[in-house]
Amino acid sequence: MVTRSMPHALLVDDDAAFQGALAEIVRQEGFTVETAENLATARDRLVAQPPDVALVDLELPDGTGFDLIPDLEQARSEIVLVTGHATVDAAVAALRTSVSDFFTKPVDVSRLKSILLNVQRRLELRGQVETLRTELRGLGRFGPLIGASPAMQQVYDLISRVAPTEATVLVHGESGTGKELVAQTVHQLSRRHHAPFVALNCGAVSPQLIESELFGHERGSFTGAARTHKGYFERAHGGTLFLDEITEMPIELQVRLLRALEMGTIYRVGAEQEIRVDVRVISATNRDPKQSVADGKLREDLLYRLSVFPIALPPLRERGDDVRLLAEHFLNELNTAEGTSKRFTRAALERIRTYRLAGERARAAELRPPRVHPRRRGRRRERAPAVVRRHPRRHRRDEHRRHRAPAPRRLVGGRGRAPAHPRDPPRVRGGQGARGANARDQPEDALQQAGQVPQQLRAPQQLSATGTAASGASTRNVRLSIRKRWTCRSVWAS
Repeated sequence: MVTRSMPHALLVDDDAAFQGALAEIVRQEGFTVETAENLATARDRLVAQPPDVALVDLELPDGTGFDLIPDLEQARSEIVLVTGHATVDAAVAALRTSVSDFFTKPVDVSRLKSILLNVQRRLELRGQVETLRTELRGLGRFGPLIGASPAMQQVYDLISRVAPTEATVLVHGESGTGKELVAQTVHQLSRRHHAPFVALNCGAVSPQLIESELFGHERGSFTGAARTHKGYFERAHGGTLFLDEITEMPIELQVRLLRALEMGTIYRVGAEQEIRVDVRVISATNRDPKQSVADGKLREDLLYRLSVFPIALPPLRERGDDVRLLAEHFLNELNTAEGTSKRFTRAALERIRTYRLAGERARAAELRPPRVHPRRRGRRRERAPAVVRRHPRRHRRDEHRRHRAPAPRRLVGGRGRAPAHPRDPPRVRGGQGARGANARDQPEDALQQAGQVPQQLRAPQQLSATGTAASGASTRNVRLSIRKRWTCRSVWAS
């Protein structure tokens, strides 16, 4: 802010006599004065020198005093309306805007002097705040932001330039660089700082619900909509809406967002009446915006609308000694929360300053040379594979099972029983005589008579297509099991 020796006032009135008398009173209170007879001349005066206070007549030849209010708000001027035809409606309309006071002609001189004195006090306080802000900025503090590096000083300059305007802002940078803090700082330094600041993470809301969360919905618009719901746009009316991770928003919903930014109106889900909203949108992303457009994650026309004023945040590894300021800030927060008074030593601060931060560590890991054995230079050191010690008997048993032939398909009529192995004997249950006895307890001659000799010991012509005995024994009662004894006999017999 440019400091002046005397505050400046702009008088806008088409009555030359009244304008001259009013200008004399204002000069006596220590103001420099510029005059204008209509809106066009007043706008030219605003461009040449923004006033600290403006006294504007309500009725002008080329419009009304309300038409000049947006330009005066842009210049951050105190506004006082003066009229000779006061009405209740005009007074109510003036109080709904950023007008500081409302006068009727003839002007009460004592009241006018009181208002001018308050303006001077506000200007002094504003100058003190700017001075303290400059000093804190040199110490590494700018609102909620922390950092004194040249990269952060450039970010502070950008924030100071864009905060008083109504331009949309796109903040992009790596994760954890403080994009939401930048949005909060822009909001706090803007004219909307008295209105709400509402933040929405587009990546944290499911694609089916984000439309309802952003624009709201009417009762009964869909299953589960038991009541009318106000969306984030309505809750941020008059203030700032922060859309984090904007590239995660569904591409279909970006069309509605673009229309809301262009028209200043929204429709709730299931509603037919549009709702006018006054919202400043600040968006953020940790991706490259142009690459997101190329990948189809962000509409190009929406990018142009959101990035009227882009701000790029540097990562912490490019900010020099800012890491020390951040470490001390977080330690002070912990001391306040825990009731302690701990401090960093010089060695600890030096260790923090030289520590490889996220991003640098990943890059250093790729460039790190392989570990070399001290006695074998030039050869890469590799660890020997771990040896798993096993029980000797179990090891031999597992090796035996591993080298066995694969089991054939299940028998017809087996009803889900275990598949037969070429070296496994059949086991017959039920019946009388040799068929009803256990096969492992019978001699080989009896088993041959009962048709239960292992398949490896039989002649090829004695086997049927299903692998059972040719005697026509029923396969439904046959259950094949793995027997180590018969496996060993089959091996010796072969």
